[in-house]
Amino acid sequence: MKRSIYTAGAIVATLGLALAACSPSTGGGSSPSSSASGSSQPAGEQKTITFRLWDETAAPAYEESFAKFEEKNADIKVEVELVPWGDYWNQLPLDVASGEMADIYWVNSSNFARYADNGNLINITEELSPDHDEWQQSIVDLYTRNNALWGVPQIWDSTALFYNKDLVEKEGIDVTNLKWGGDDDTLLPAAQALTVDKNGNKAGTPDFDPENIAVYGFNAQADLQAIYNPWIASNGSSLQDDAGQFSFADPKGVEAFQYLVDMIHTHHVAPPATETNTNGDITRDMFIRGELAMYQSGPYHLKQIDENTSVKWALAPQVAGPEGRFSGSHGVVAVGNAQTKNHAETLRVLEWLGSAEGQKPLGEMGVSFPGAVDAQSAYVDYWATKGVDVSVFIEAANGNTAKAPFGPDVNSGASAYSPKLLDVFLGVVPVEQGLKEAQDLGNAAMNH
Repeated sequence: MKRSIYTAGAIVATLGLALAACSPSTGGGSSPSSSASGSSQPAGEQKTITFRLWDETAAPAYEESFAKFEEKNADIKVEVELVPWGDYWNQLPLDVASGEMADIYWVNSSNFARYADNGNLINITEELSPDHDEWQQSIVDLYTRNNALWGVPQIWDSTALFYNKDLVEKEGIDVTNLKWGGDDDTLLPAAQALTVDKNGNKAGTPDFDPENIAVYGFNAQADLQAIYNPWIASNGSSLQDDAGQFSFADPKGVEAFQYLVDMIHTHHVAPPATETNTNGDITRDMFIRGELAMYQSGPYHLKQIDENTSVKWALAPQVAGPEGRFSGSHGVVAVGNAQTKNHAETLRVLEWLGSAEGQKPLGEMGVSFPGAVDAQSAYVDYWATKGVDVSVFIEAANGNTAKAPFGPDVNSGASAYSPKLLDVFLGVVPVEQGLKEAQDLGNAAMNH
């Protein structure tokens, strides 16, 4: 089940799964703060801290983590609330406004800024001790605003290339060094060699039938996190400028998008946008069925692929561009509710959530890469037992990354530019024109 920060076929951020909803609850007064990893507290009134998230796969790991926390903190009980992604962001502003929001809850980068700016979140920099386990720096940077960190890193993902070993080895392709653009482009020739019609003809050959393709080479599509955001970054462009305005329609952005669109419509080495625009996960399913040879995506698809395919597959670094290799990278943080009635206890739970011990179940149960660096080996070990080396994702996250969408109004902007950008991938509007129109629509919506 997908936990990507963005759906592959949409623009607006998502890490969602359908979950069983629970009602928000709040606890009573407060008690003196102490270390979350210390010994059990003296017997007395037990305070309840609520923790809200949207991922049913992660919930059991948190239940296990909080059970260990409660063994060491007898005066605190942590209740996990599951709210479906489809309801999560509609319910959040209502609960914040009414004072019924959970004490601690998950957010992503597209949604935290508004709540930080409005004073709804606990300032992690000011209120948590700086003496904590090391956190994934790219996620710390993403949630730092106005020189303060507003959430405790929980899980993160980056980008790599899933590839069909049999098909790639048959063609003798070096997937560890693929690059798009320029005279030394190796991606397009590889994708052409791997794209085969139903008669066995390869893309780019005289008899190739683009209307009857059996296997595609690469997943060029409107996938913000795994494809076009790292793509434009690797060509020297960016989704947004430093002020938060959309900036992807500059010449370098146009060049990057043109390459992706040409893979679909000119070279026919990527699945049609008529399918990927409406179902971003169709390319994952094609890879599972052996109908896609190379699939650039994140660790959020590891379980689906591992559990559902008979294809022999492995991982390689994401495709590089003219400016080098840039990974899509994102993560989720746990934020503290500034209006909590149990401030001291909430801080103790946040301290636990930031510790490697507290996050270890997320790795051990194969949920995702934990935000605490010392807990990440548990996730690596989980996949090593299945014969999968996921270290390529760590290398990607620690290298150059394409900055994820940010700012209090970025969702409004993304919703405005999304339809026009999908038209670009459909090929119904020229790339340069479509990107300019999309960028203008997005910025107008953010600046309204």
